Formats: sequence, C-alpha cells, structure tokens
Amino acid sequence: MRPHVIVLGNEKGGTGKSTVAMHIVVYLLSKGFKVGTVDVDARQGTFTRYFEYRKNSVCAVKTPEHVAILVDDDNDREQARARDMETFGAAMYKLKDCEFVVIDTPGNNTHLSQLAHSYADTLITPLNDSFVDLDVLVKVSSNDLKVFHPSIYAEMVWNQRKERAKKGEKPIDWILIRNRLTTLYTKNRKDVNVVLEALSKRIGFRLGMGFCERVIFKELFLSGLTLLDLEQSGVQMSISHVSARQELRELISFMKLPNL
Repeated sequence: MRPHVIVLGNEKGGTGKSTVAMHIVVYLLSKGFKVGTVDVDARQGTFTRYFEYRKNSVCAVKTPEHVAILVDDDNDREQARARDMETFGAAMYKLKDCEFVVIDTPGNNTHLSQLAHSYADTLITPLNDSFVDLDVLVKVSSNDLKVFHPSIYAEMVWNQRKERAKKGEKPIDWILIRNRLTTLYTKNRKDVNVVLEALSKRIGFRLGMGFCERVIFKELFLSGLTLLDLEQSGVQMSISHVSARQELRELISFMKLPNL
C-alpha cells in the first residue's frame, strides 16, 4: 500500500491551487487520516507559509507532515534534474506511511512539477472562468468557440497519463474545477462552460465546481486557518461561510477519494 496522491496542478498562476489544497488537507485531517503534504513551489512558498502560520495559530489545530522542495538551480541541467528526482523521491519516501499526500505545484512548467504530476492518483486543476486561463488548456476559435487542439498544460498531463499506462499503473483521475466564481451569470461564464463541456469529453477530465470568490479565503491565510476551523476558533459563522463550507464538502464528494 502507498498513499493516495492528490496533485493540485495548473500552469497558470492565481487560480487558487494553494487554497484548494489547504482545505482538502484540513478536511482529510478532520476525518482522522494521516496526511502528508509537499510544496514543489517552495520558492514562492504559499503552501508552506500557510502551514507555518497554522502552527502558530491560537487554536489547537491539526497539521500534516510537510516537506518543501526547492528546484535545483545548477547550470548543468542533467545534474539538476537528477537531484530534483532524488529530492522528490526522498520526500515521497518520508511520507510513505501517510494515507494521503497532497502536492501543490507552481504556476509554470518545471521538472519538479512534471515529477509531481507523474505520481498523481487524483489531479485537480482549478481554473478561473476566463478565456485567458482556458488558453493554458486549449486553443479555441474566437468565431464559433470550437476547440482547435489541447494546449501546453493539457499536453503535459496527456504525456504523464501515457507514461503511467506504459508502466501498468492506474490512470490519473483528472478533475478540472471552475474556481473563484462570481455569483453573477454572464455570457463569458456560459461560453467557458460550453468549451469545457466539449473539452472534457475530448481529453478526458471530469468537470466539477470549486469555490466562489470570497473575502474569507484571503482573511484566513495569515491565521493558517480554513473554513473548517472557524467554529473552533470562535468566529461567528455567516451565511457566506456556511455556503463556502458546503462547496468544500461537495468538492470532496465529487473527488471520490478512497475510504471516504
């Protein structure tokens, strides 16, 4: 047995990967699972700082076993890649007794990010409702919204899937979630949905819903807390908080994780 690996991935920054990752981690901890986390975007370090703030929280909150990895910057590319593989392998070995490992990746293409994707049992790609963000996944005709071909990130995921198939490993369950949504229904939102529905059948991801855009997510970062910690921390729950927590529960259910 090995941990079930959940990777948050997208080669576009600002889609909410770290926020979604953090809430998944705390949910799994709240259910009594042993959880490990890996930050392969340690240079920016949002995921890592979240846990640092969490350890200093005034509340008695659970934390995972966390590993932060910096990309090797040796000018010799082959040596740098070899050391990246060694460092990442050591991190996964350290977390081998966990039931789940959640990995946050950078908003660009690095060798470490590719390594992380190759380990994914569940891959979650948050995407803002924007054709700018969608361009990382697919090239779209501006006239009729028809899909030309998968773009850089989709091709990278496709290659990782092929490699797993060659090794006889189970396929990656790729879930794309529409994240940081506004409550307003717009033509842009409708058009993005049309493209994603068509694309999901073509390149094989499941299309789900993430979180609406809420101020609470920005406010929680410095405290290291999540929506699941609010009652324990003495924060009075608003209707918006309750709705956001329900969005998290629906996402977890949609993920269909083992033993949940």
